[in-house]
Order: sequence, then C-alpha cells, then structure tokens
Amino acid sequence: MIEFFFWVGVALTLHGYLGYGAFLWFLARRWGKPSSWRPHTPRLTLIVAAYNEEAVIAEKLENCLALNYPPESLEILVVADGSDDATVEIARKYPRVKVAYSPKREGKLAAVNRVVPLSEGEILVFSDANAFYHKDSLLRLAGHFHDPRVGAVAGEKRVVGEGIGSEEGFYWRYESTLKRWDSRLSSVMGAAGEIFALRRELYFPLPTDTVIEDFVLSMELVRKGYRVVYERDAIATEQASSSIREEWKRKTRIAAGGWQAVFRLWPLLIPTRPLIWFQYVSHRVLRWTIIPLLLPGLLLESLLLPGAIYRILFGAQVLFYGLAFLGYRKMRKGPSPKVLALPFYFAFFNLAALVGGTRFLLGWKPAIWEKARREKLG
Repeated sequence: MIEFFFWVGVALTLHGYLGYGAFLWFLARRWGKPSSWRPHTPRLTLIVAAYNEEAVIAEKLENCLALNYPPESLEILVVADGSDDATVEIARKYPRVKVAYSPKREGKLAAVNRVVPLSEGEILVFSDANAFYHKDSLLRLAGHFHDPRVGAVAGEKRVVGEGIGSEEGFYWRYESTLKRWDSRLSSVMGAAGEIFALRRELYFPLPTDTVIEDFVLSMELVRKGYRVVYERDAIATEQASSSIREEWKRKTRIAAGGWQAVFRLWPLLIPTRPLIWFQYVSHRVLRWTIIPLLLPGLLLESLLLPGAIYRILFGAQVLFYGLAFLGYRKMRKGPSPKVLALPFYFAFFNLAALVGGTRFLLGWKPAIWEKARREKLG
C-alpha cells in the first residue's frame, strides 16, 4: 500500500510540473486556436490601487500618462483608501488623473468594489502602484475585446531588480509558456492582478476577504463560459522583494489565498467541462493543494520502502533539498547560482504552499493586506 501511494505521488508531482506542460503543448498544437487580435480602442479605465505609495505613485502616474493609448479613450483612476502619507496629494497634482479616497482602510478589494461603479470605461484594467507598464500594453490588452467571447485578458508580469524573486526567470518563462498554451486551447487559468483587463459589465463585487481576487474573478468568468486570454506583449514589471522574509510573507499569504480560492471555486472541481477541469486541476489545484502535501510523504516513503530503487530515490531527494538549502544560504548574501536557484525556489514555493495551506485549514482569516517591501526603484 505504501508503495502504491508512493508511485501515485510521484506521478501526480511529475504531471503537475512536467507532464501537464507536455499534454498542453500537444493539445494546443493539435486543436488550439489563438485569440484574434486587431486594433481596437474602446473607452478604458485604468484603476490603480495605491495604499501609502508616496515613494512610487508619481513614477507610476508618469508611466500611465505616457502609455500609447488615445488620451480621449483613457480614464486613469487612483483609489487610495486609508492612505495617511502623501499618496493622495501627489496623485491630485495630475489633471488627467481622477482620485478616489476614503479615510477608512478596508482593504484593496473593498476599495476597488467601491470605485468600479464610478468608472466610465467599458473595459477595466487593474494595476498596482508598483507595477510599471510597457508602452503598448493597453493597446495589446484592448485589441482582444473586439471578440464578444473574450471576457478578460491577462497580461505578463515580470520581476526585475536584484532582490528576492528576480532569479525566478526559468519559472516565469515556463509559466508564461503554459499561459500561452492554456489560452490557445481554451482559457488561461487565472490572471495576475498587476495587469488584468475585463469587461466592466462582467465585474461583480467579490467578498472583501478574498485574498487573490484577480485569480478568483478571472476563473469565475471562465466558469461562466467566457474566454480569458493571455497577451504576452502586455507587460508589467515589478521590483523584486527586498528580502527572503518579505517574499516568504507574500508567498505564504498567496498560498493561503490559493486554498481559499479552491474552496470558493468548488464548481470547477466538477468535470462538467472536461477540458477546463483538466486544465484547472492540473495547473492550479495540484500545485497549490496536493503536491505540497505529497512531497514530505514521498521523502518518508522512499526511506521506509525496501529496495535499491527507493534508496536511490531517497538519496536524490536528499541531494535536491540539500541544494535547495545551499541556495537559501547563498541567497541570504547575494544572487544564487542557477544550479542552486531552481531547487531553492521549488522547495520555497512548496514549503510556502504547505504553511499557507495549513494556516487556512486551521481557520486563518485574511487580514488587510500588508504589502511586501520591494527593492528601491531606479
């Protein structure tokens, strides 16, 4: 029985990280159809969530104003609820920028829920104050909405700088490739909140304790039958976290939010639409909830099972996690070699998912988000 569970665990882990990509490549190549893009500039509202962002808000708004999109069709709306620094005063210096402010801090999602009815655009684009767009990003997002089947468009997030997370290059390239194939086959499995566009008529207020609202909202649209497509040329760059501690805080919170999302999106676990079910379970559910629980068991089972193959597999796991630990030690002092970075981030992601998931299952309640400190811009 232990041997059976061991090999099931190995199969699920390999599928979640490698097998799914191979299946997806084949299916997308054989039956996929890309979303059609053409020049299209509907009225668009760019909503910037900014809590105590005086250090970056001016640069963010300069970035917004310099984007290649018709000014008469672009509304820029900053929501800065609860800010007690100079964020609001700085934003109000820009005549083309609308500022929504309430002194009460109830969290990002509550603020966004409050201002969406005030927006004028038929397309909403959500952004964080520390996410900077490439010049044509809005044009690349908007061009997909000529197709009425497209409910939302996910852009490409890139981490830059010398802090923690900047060395996740291979992971982000692989994720971007999976998003492209997911989108080509049917829909992308979730969107990054740093650059995410949807039809205003499809927005609905989520419960304000929702942690990863961008993912939940985009997957609700998928569940309702809309396509959520991926646009890799709509790029948002974000500075890396300033320390491992800050990145750990961010990752564990997101992991808890992933468990929360799986529970709230429970209808997607029913295979009424087999292709969407396969994509969702393979790309998200396995990585967020199943594989992090399997990995400690695989290590223990390979130690307990008799036979040379299990001794080899146990040794391979010990070596891999040893390299991950060396990567952690090295990263505390500076950039880590690539041979150490991959094991470190794999172990880091899965340990964060295990801790975050445990917190959620033990009754953790999401507090108002405390943003991670980032490396300084410039």
